Amino acid sequence: MISYISSYLVMASIYGIMALGLNFQWGFSGLMNFGIGASYMLGAYTAALLSAAPTPEHLGGFGVPFPVDLIGAALIPAFIAFLIGFPALRLKGGPFAIATLAIHETIYLIVHNEMWLTNGVWGIRDITRPLYANIPQRYDTFFLVIAGGFLIFFYFFFKKLVRTPWGRVVRGVKGDEDMALMSGKHAWSYKMQSFVLGSAVAGVAGGLYVHYTGFVSPTTFTPLMATFIVWLMVMVGGSGNNKGVLVGAFLVWGVWTGSEFLTDFFPPFMETRAGFMRMFLMGIILLIVILIRPQGIFGKERILPRYLRSIRENYTPSTQEGGKTNNR
Repeated sequence: MISYISSYLVMASIYGIMALGLNFQWGFSGLMNFGIGASYMLGAYTAALLSAAPTPEHLGGFGVPFPVDLIGAALIPAFIAFLIGFPALRLKGGPFAIATLAIHETIYLIVHNEMWLTNGVWGIRDITRPLYANIPQRYDTFFLVIAGGFLIFFYFFFKKLVRTPWGRVVRGVKGDEDMALMSGKHAWSYKMQSFVLGSAVAGVAGGLYVHYTGFVSPTTFTPLMATFIVWLMVMVGGSGNNKGVLVGAFLVWGVWTGSEFLTDFFPPFMETRAGFMRMFLMGIILLIVILIRPQGIFGKERILPRYLRSIRENYTPSTQEGGKTNNR
């Protein structure tokens, strides 16, 4: 039971990191990135190719240490996002979303079919699992410390980032791009920076995933598992609210994994349809959010500049004797 809970928390933390990256792109920057799964996939395969054992079956097998290949897992998705950002960021809204989704599918097909590069559908094995040989029985708990540490780091990183002058410009570009341009800000440049940063964070999540499982294959990065479910986490928690998307990540992943127990109540002829039950539950959650709480559980976070927060905290209305407000 402890192993099951630890495994749930590790995967929820990894998805939480992805949700934070997507929330920064969409909730704070206004970029409807439906290709977040591509960054997750690139980060995972980069870490796998760098750290896996040498093999003649595919490229890679360099035996790079765990912390170093995580840097590569962030840099490669960031670099690819930088390249595709030049044409894609000329688009807005729906066309941008469709373009990023098409990019995800293109990268997925490359990973799926290029045997010399990724070993195709057979996947990559023997990926380094830090200290697994020393603590195989408690590896889930050990890796929870690593994944949880990264999750906490990125939470506070984005919490501080959106309150910096740079973060205020990013939020301003989302709110009114024309006004930002009139203020002398290069809106396209800020969107590019946000797109690259969110992609790098998703790449780190992919790197953590392959080091946790020790194996990676294309089936992990279908649009359902790498894009739709992350968007659902952001929508459930509330876009533009880092605390909300973390709650959404743990809640949605809890429903996804908890649905496994429903198979015990199915008659034998329905056991093969358990996967459809999961998708049904995800659809129900999405429907409830749209109809009852479209802004998410927490809604958008109100971010005030420091001097305004100080004024609000120190403000006390003047009163007359008896506690009545002085209207003069």
